[in-house]
Amino acid sequence: MKAMIVRECGPLENLKLETVADPIARDNQVIIDIKACSVNFADSLMVDGSYQVKPPLPFSPGVEVAGIISEVGSKVSGWTVGDKVQALTNWGGFAEKVAVDTETLCALPENMSYADAAAFVVAYGTSHVALDYRARVKKGDWLVVNGAGGGVGLTAVEIGNMLGARVIAAASTDEKLAIAKTKGAEFTINYTTENLRDKIKEYTGGRGADVVYDPVGGDIFRQTFRAMAPEGRMLVIGFASGDIPQVPANHLLVKNIELIGFYWGAYREFKPEVLQNSTKQLFDWYKEGRITPHISGTFPLDQTVDAIRALRNRTSSGKVIVTMS
Repeated sequence: MKAMIVRECGPLENLKLETVADPIARDNQVIIDIKACSVNFADSLMVDGSYQVKPPLPFSPGVEVAGIISEVGSKVSGWTVGDKVQALTNWGGFAEKVAVDTETLCALPENMSYADAAAFVVAYGTSHVALDYRARVKKGDWLVVNGAGGGVGLTAVEIGNMLGARVIAAASTDEKLAIAKTKGAEFTINYTTENLRDKIKEYTGGRGADVVYDPVGGDIFRQTFRAMAPEGRMLVIGFASGDIPQVPANHLLVKNIELIGFYWGAYREFKPEVLQNSTKQLFDWYKEGRITPHISGTFPLDQTVDAIRALRNRTSSGKVIVTMS
């Protein structure tokens, strides 16, 4: 099979198309013929060796795939060749085939495309569990979403709106903010041309943000933190800017602010039922037509480096997908 392979961690150029042996299914695994694989920020970090999970070399990145089961292991039940599925892999998704444990599989709704399926679970799951389970967003809350034009940011706008929050979307371009408006943002802030703290205070009538969803970090995090309402909840989702901010603990104390760390993948190990319940709810909403991934670009397998670069450089909006021939 063809696969994008990393043999030495480093720059993205170390990720190269190779012909490698097909995967072999163990007893409780299936082989998926991959049709689409989502690009996530973790893929870039895996290539350069800075991700918290470090696959053994050589490896192919790619953690979120959709395709057709082509082989089942000897102890597999409930799944058959020809089933259309979505799956989470630890890595290995930028390839024509992958072996996965059956516990990671989800059957695709009939109305779901492979591209939508690959773009779905991590981005929507991150926003749904973070906002509903961790930050306890309720109707009428002022929710500020930083990086609102990105893959998780757009889903946070969409999920926040569904939970009844009044959503303020913040992003780096007017084009990204226009997309956020279509997903339910009530107000928008272009933080390259407007003062983020001042605009949040203006839109909320001086109150500030009840909840902040921040996958950006850096100065965007710091500005938003200064615009929190009393008893506000700030979700730390990631650091796309590359700058991990430090938090003044006295500000947490004075305004009774909650700083909430959130890593979606951790729940797969210590509380899987949280993700299972979330995933069921999200697929139900998709089948009802209430949520739909925004995919701004698709790339063939041999252009995976360009796909990752588009995400890393934040030139894309929503999700970026790699498709297999």
